[in-house]
Amino acid sequence: MKKIVKRISALLMAVVLLASVFAGCSSAKSGGEAEKNNSKEGKFGIVVQTGANGAFVDMKDGIIAKMKEAGYENATFDYKDAQGDPTTLSTIISSMDDGSYDAIFTIGTACTQTLVNLGSETPCFFCAVSAPVEAEVITDMNKPDKNATGTSNAIPVSDIIDMGYKITPDVKKWGFVYSTSQVNAVDTVESAQAYLKEKGIEYDSATVETSADVKSAAETLIGNGCDVIFVPNDAIVQDGVSALAQVCEEAKIPTYASSATTVNSGCLATLAIDDKGIGAKTAEKCIQYLNGTAIEEIPAEVVGIDYCTFNGGVASSLGISTPDKDTIGYEIQVVNQ
Repeated sequence: MKKIVKRISALLMAVVLLASVFAGCSSAKSGGEAEKNNSKEGKFGIVVQTGANGAFVDMKDGIIAKMKEAGYENATFDYKDAQGDPTTLSTIISSMDDGSYDAIFTIGTACTQTLVNLGSETPCFFCAVSAPVEAEVITDMNKPDKNATGTSNAIPVSDIIDMGYKITPDVKKWGFVYSTSQVNAVDTVESAQAYLKEKGIEYDSATVETSADVKSAAETLIGNGCDVIFVPNDAIVQDGVSALAQVCEEAKIPTYASSATTVNSGCLATLAIDDKGIGAKTAEKCIQYLNGTAIEEIPAEVVGIDYCTFNGGVASSLGISTPDKDTIGYEIQVVNQ
């Protein structure tokens, strides 16, 4: 009898243990499913004027990475590249203004203006608009309106010019190549010219309509006695900047720029923002909105300088030494060395 009782007890113990194992597995499975279900969903548009501008692509990557980091792993990110065509850009923006998107990220001034001018009910989070107020995509940086807010990469043009004199102190006359259709470029060049005029330094300008005009514009400026060329944030000029850089390098003319991407394309140096970083900061504003903050309570932000980008290969060709942090005042990232 005792043997039977012991066997029954052992059997009951085994059943209890087996049940606890299955319960644990079930709990683990449910926890895993719950964790998976906590991943946030949504539909977001991302529009760029031209993917040929590597900086814009990095900004897009920064936006998506930050959104996923915030839990939007299952969200849809609808990325569209207008490839520099205003008509295509208008078509893309109009198609996104259908009420199906939770938010639209616009990278650059032209994309932002196109969406804001529609008076869309879908919130706009703009990235890297150099002069948001001047571009009329927002009225007040601290009190967003027009259903838009975001980040500005306002170019520290006076700082870049001052840096230029620390690297190439013998510069006498600056030249500017830009497109009048790019509001941010016009604003940057006008600021630079005002700064040079204040200091009594000569300058000249050449405007372009297409990227094919960039090389001849640089040649004209060099022929007019410019011994340094400045390239603003300008999508049209960026498409032709490699030809500009080659002409300047052959003429032993240093070139300064507004973005790290342009330095990678052959210009000498800039004081730059981190492109993925500004994308992430833009996404943070969208996350605030999705978490319940009204868009008019999310101030637009001017993103500051992260480092000096310096093209070592171009410097070597021009016979220019790589500066140090004490000279420039910023960390230096040397590319193409």
